Amino acid sequence: MHQLDRCDDAARDWERNAIALVEADANRSADTHLLPFPLPRSWGIDLYLKDESSHPTGSLKHRLARSLFLYALCNGWIGPDTPIVEASSGSTAVSEAYFARMLGLEFIAVMPASTSPEKISLIEFQGGKCHLVDDPTAAVGAARTLAADLGGHFMDQFTHAERATDWRGNNNIAESIYAQLGLERHPVPAWIVVGAGTGGTSATIGRFARYRRFPTRLCVVDPEGSAFWPAYVASDWSVSTGRGSRIEGIGRPKVEASFQPSVVDRMVHVPDAASLAAMRSGSAVLGRGVGGSTGTNLWGAFGLIAEMLAAGRTGSVVTLICDGGERYADTYYSDDWVAAQGLDLEPHQATISTFLATGQWGQRGDGGPGRIDP
Repeated sequence: MHQLDRCDDAARDWERNAIALVEADANRSADTHLLPFPLPRSWGIDLYLKDESSHPTGSLKHRLARSLFLYALCNGWIGPDTPIVEASSGSTAVSEAYFARMLGLEFIAVMPASTSPEKISLIEFQGGKCHLVDDPTAAVGAARTLAADLGGHFMDQFTHAERATDWRGNNNIAESIYAQLGLERHPVPAWIVVGAGTGGTSATIGRFARYRRFPTRLCVVDPEGSAFWPAYVASDWSVSTGRGSRIEGIGRPKVEASFQPSVVDRMVHVPDAASLAAMRSGSAVLGRGVGGSTGTNLWGAFGLIAEMLAAGRTGSVVTLICDGGERYADTYYSDDWVAAQGLDLEPHQATISTFLATGQWGQRGDGGPGRIDP
């Protein structure tokens, strides 16, 4: 009898310990809060924000990074000396650097040179290294090449995000949202609003809602420069914009493999000026800074709530605080930076002020969002 044995007891021991360390991180981190956003109670509509900025690494991407590490470990792709490489605009890299340091592994983030200095500092604070590329569309290819050259593992968040998380439950973000809404007056949300970066969060929420037979609909908001919106409009998943998104953490130059359009009930295209206006208005109402992608989420949620009000419907809407505003002090919160980008926030701020006061929303020609239903 011929036998081939590739078992390495030391490597398997390391792997078991590594999985235990990553699982322990989830066990000791309390679930993120679901915060109410103040709206007139008489509207009969409640808005909640899932505060993903309270994770140990400060963003929604902490969940993704933990899932990606577990997925890679359980597939046998990572060993005790494996360098980890990722293509990331910032937050995913911050979170992956955290887990790599936890496991004693080298971590290198390949990212656009335009990434905010605050995020670069956060990656380095977590022990990671940054490899900057001038062309945002070249980051994935550069990361794949770097991983091969180093004999490392390319995490490839854009391919693995939708499969690394168990969408049926296991304390994923969707299961957490529904559990936390259990004692509210509208415990099953009418809408959940998220952006798409990898597409993993929207895939998890859309699948979970269908699996649990909830009537909740999923709205994906998409910023300028991203391929998800034009691809959804055209039903052509080969669409490429050839440029990155100004709103970090969401939007991609091409439709990524993890994006699952069939679970999306509506898409809304959000101008960058509208995202930043909603970010600033939301921060003022909440009394704390939030990031640009949270502004994109709020813009979409406000439009849906106005639509529900106009139709006489009640219910709840849920969206996410993706990260905190402190990461964008020199960009989104800087009036000089906004002016240099040629953005005018005023019309969109007026739309939001009118909505918060009256529940009415601007039309497409005067500051309201573009949208499409399937």
